Amino acid sequence: MLTRGTTTARIAVLAVAVLATGLVLAVIPGHRGWFDVGVYYGAVRHWAATGQLYDYVRPGTPYGFTYPPFAAVCMLPMRLLGWHPAIAVGVALSAAATALLLYWLVDPVARRRGWCRWYAFGLAACLCALTNPVRDTFSFGQVNLLLVALVFADRQLTSRQFSRSRLRLLAGVGTGLAAAIKLTPALFIVHLLLTRQWRAAATATATALGATGAGFLVAPEVSRRFWTATLWDTDRVGGFATMSNQSLQGLIARLGPHLPGRALWAAAALAVLALWAHRLHRAAAARDTLAAYSLTGLACCLVSPITWVHHLVWMLPALVVLADPAPDPAPAPAPAPDAGTGAAPRRPGRRRARLALCWLVHLVLSSGMVWLWHPDGRDLGTLLGGSAYALTTLGLLLALPIRRHPEQPDGPAAPEPPERTAAPAPAPRARPAPVGR
Repeated sequence: MLTRGTTTARIAVLAVAVLATGLVLAVIPGHRGWFDVGVYYGAVRHWAATGQLYDYVRPGTPYGFTYPPFAAVCMLPMRLLGWHPAIAVGVALSAAATALLLYWLVDPVARRRGWCRWYAFGLAACLCALTNPVRDTFSFGQVNLLLVALVFADRQLTSRQFSRSRLRLLAGVGTGLAAAIKLTPALFIVHLLLTRQWRAAATATATALGATGAGFLVAPEVSRRFWTATLWDTDRVGGFATMSNQSLQGLIARLGPHLPGRALWAAAALAVLALWAHRLHRAAAARDTLAAYSLTGLACCLVSPITWVHHLVWMLPALVVLADPAPDPAPAPAPAPDAGTGAAPRRPGRRRARLALCWLVHLVLSSGMVWLWHPDGRDLGTLLGGSAYALTTLGLLLALPIRRHPEQPDGPAAPEPPERTAAPAPAPRARPAPVGR
């Protein structure tokens, strides 16, 4: 249906998909009432009125502002807006970031496969909207999708299409800004270093430090308090064992209070980082940049002490890696069965298995199943079902496919072959065989 069918049929199918998605989103439980927008909105207004940022607590809750001061500087324009316009601007920004991210992820696949591009984009948008992390990001009014778009903007700038553009010099700015707004994306700076993208890594580091310095210039006392005290006060964001926390720390906390939680988490986080570095090296060697960025996003979610469900939007690129098998190399005449060329046979069964796994992961991420259990349960159901998102993230970090022939438009630019300056020398003439005597 992606490659065949009339425009009318595609419009009809897409209209049904949009309507069904809208109905599901309207009736599904778990609407969050723009809670985090309320925290941002109240915190910046409180900061402007009192000069204090981190002592703000949203009325009726124990939650306050937890981001670095630079994030609050970026949110200061909310003071000029009313409550409902602030919600509308937040939703519009997240929608624009989602559209841009889907374009970067889905459009190269559609072009390479010969699919109808707008049709593929529309269906992908519906599937994306159904996932629990995306639903929660919009419903809470979170900034997660904006951060993913900032990081993946750097991936675009280091791709082939920008290999001769001056815009390539900006690669790293998005990652640096994302790390200054929220600390978790800072792992992507390490990603740039491990993949030897030295200029982008330097730009990202300078951007993150410059943005953090801007926070100190605007609010020196608030910045000092954040970096010396507030950052280390994990009790401000809630308990580790709650089902909403789908990090390694959350999984360990749900195993039982008798465990040495911090020590076990530190050991598990180091193991995850070692696994991530190994798989990132393999992805970089294969020049599969989408798999590389997906692996780093998965590692971010696992090693962060707190990974709320809406943070798992970093898993979305991994779904595309699962759904899109390795692009075929340039077509060539098929060898005879006994030609003995040594070419690897095609494995449609493996591709179907990856696609089935993609649908299974999407179903799990869309189910909201983690809230069917309670954090005080100690049975197998609580361990598997209540930590389903964390276990899925760990499974993808272990087994995400690394494609051997990544898509050409998105991979890093390959060095051009040297120009030939002279024609090759002619082959020597064969000497006549000597006449026998």
